[in-house]
Amino acid sequence: MAGERRRRILELLAQSAGPGLETTRLCDVCAEVTVMSGAGIMLISGGVPRGSVCTTDEVSALIERLQYDLGEGPCVDAYRQDRAVLEADLAHPTQIRWPAFRGPAIDAGVGAVFGFPLQVGAVRLGALNLYRAEAGPLSDEQHADALVMADVAAQAVLVAQAGAPPGQVAVELEAVAEFQYVVHQASGMVAAQLEVSVAHALIRLRAYAFSHGLALALAAAEVVARRLRFDDRGERDPVPRPRAARGGDGWAVV
Repeated sequence: MAGERRRRILELLAQSAGPGLETTRLCDVCAEVTVMSGAGIMLISGGVPRGSVCTTDEVSALIERLQYDLGEGPCVDAYRQDRAVLEADLAHPTQIRWPAFRGPAIDAGVGAVFGFPLQVGAVRLGALNLYRAEAGPLSDEQHADALVMADVAAQAVLVAQAGAPPGQVAVELEAVAEFQYVVHQASGMVAAQLEVSVAHALIRLRAYAFSHGLALALAAAEVVARRLRFDDRGERDPVPRPRAARGGDGWAVV
């Protein structure tokens, strides 16, 4: 049965195949095969979201950005726990989780959200995110299709990354992915200022961005521009103060 599912997925991908990795088509097929409202693929390493390889629509892009900015959500949990993370009713969950992620995602029209880890052997690459506008669990068929789809996606990403130098992202992925290099640069600067690990520095940067209603990338840009500094005296507000990322209509990426 899994072999039949894989053949069907590969046939769909081949219908519009071109040179290189067709990441947009990859996400489209993820949503099509699982009968979801949208899909996204997030690269994660060391438990930290690194960038979105592809998304199918504005809502799935927002889901990816929220997880990147906040460090929480179905993809992050799926990667860290190495298992599917299923939330059939985001507005009325049986278990409260992702307190910062839930509100903006619900406001954007997300009824249910599901994360599946991307893994090839012992290599963990990230997670596949699926969302549906209506609440409700996955059927057995959808769940089985999602598992195979995640496996196909993981292998596609691994093949693209195979020729990249150690520690660098493949050109094919870098060309299409939304990699927030400014955040990585800022995290390194904050780590040096506080004499802590880069992972801890990223937590501090995220906390500052969230508490001030800023997009993570905007707060990071202020650090890189040296208008915001983290030290023993605490964080100083950037001057001039950036435009808030959370507006009256919900979470806005700025």
